[in-house]
Amino acid sequence: MILAAGRGERMRPLTDAIPKPLLGAGGKPLIVWTIERLARAGIVELVINHAHLGNQIESLLGDGRALGVSIRYSPEFAALETAGGIAKALPLLGDDPILVVNGDIYCDYDYSAAEAIAAAVESRGDLAHLVLVPNPAHHRRGDFCLRAGRVGQADGERLTFAGIGIYSRDLFVGIAHGAKARLAPLLQEAVIAGRVSGECFAGCWMDVGTPQRLAALDTVLRATTVSGAL
Repeated sequence: MILAAGRGERMRPLTDAIPKPLLGAGGKPLIVWTIERLARAGIVELVINHAHLGNQIESLLGDGRALGVSIRYSPEFAALETAGGIAKALPLLGDDPILVVNGDIYCDYDYSAAEAIAAAVESRGDLAHLVLVPNPAHHRRGDFCLRAGRVGQADGERLTFAGIGIYSRDLFVGIAHGAKARLAPLLQEAVIAGRVSGECFAGCWMDVGTPQRLAALDTVLRATTVSGAL
């Protein structure tokens, strides 16, 4: 599932006319970079939620065939927050753990291990597996600690949640269909219960939360495209 329902308040006025996941960097919309990377890893059955200007997302991506994937949509008349959006989309997502990616990040994470990670989450009875990254300049405090592949909140060096996670459906059982709910409290409870695994990804990652960070990403991607690094 790709999360694409956010309003993108910090990106205004850009997001007054364009949904945040469709903002361009390196000659492509942010969400297209993610879809292409998922497709290269063999993940081709996708669900995308949307709210603000969601018709533009459907118009651009269609059924996903042009990108080598199959896309179904979970429209929201008003954004339901992250957990609420995932819970609403559950009927489209099958019975296995769910790979969820924020639609407003750029990351060269290799998703090819997602199926094996999902199987491990299920076999251990975990509720989530989180991809964490070194803290960026705009989030020095981080979110979680990571020790021996387990996510915790103890004192010590913290890492930032990358907006990439694999979640058990059980994480969302208490959320009514169509209800608004945040993901962070659910993850915090699961971490306290010792039911969250994780990994640190040290590659290229950016939370494109401001026009300045979008411009910086555009510069990097155009330079690496010219050099043939992508």
